[in-house]
Amino acid sequence: MHINLGPTPCDEACAQVGDLDYHEKNRIEGRRYIRLLKKIFPEAETKGIRFGRKGFDHDFGSYYEIVAYFDHDNDEAMEFASEIESLLPANWEEEKPFVVEDGFIQMNPHFVE
Repeated sequence: MHINLGPTPCDEACAQVGDLDYHEKNRIEGRRYIRLLKKIFPEAETKGIRFGRKGFDHDFGSYYEIVAYFDHDNDEAMEFASEIESLLPANWEEEKPFVVEDGFIQMNPHFVE
């Protein structure tokens, strides 16, 4: 079983099906997104969640998204997958330890080491 998490954080641009370099860009974005998810949710594996890239059919060819795979018989994994889905990062900012707000460099409250 799986839950779709999108190709990138929801407020970020992503590679578009039909672009000449779609597959390469999507693979790069997917690896980056999985790294970010593993930083934000380090306990995912121990709770039975595995992040991966999954293909889906589309009128213009296949497209790929990052998903959280889990065993539907594992209640803890199902619950944690739902929690992940509700706490997904909106952008790549969670990767950066500092952000600029109101013209000042500040610690990023969402940064996860």
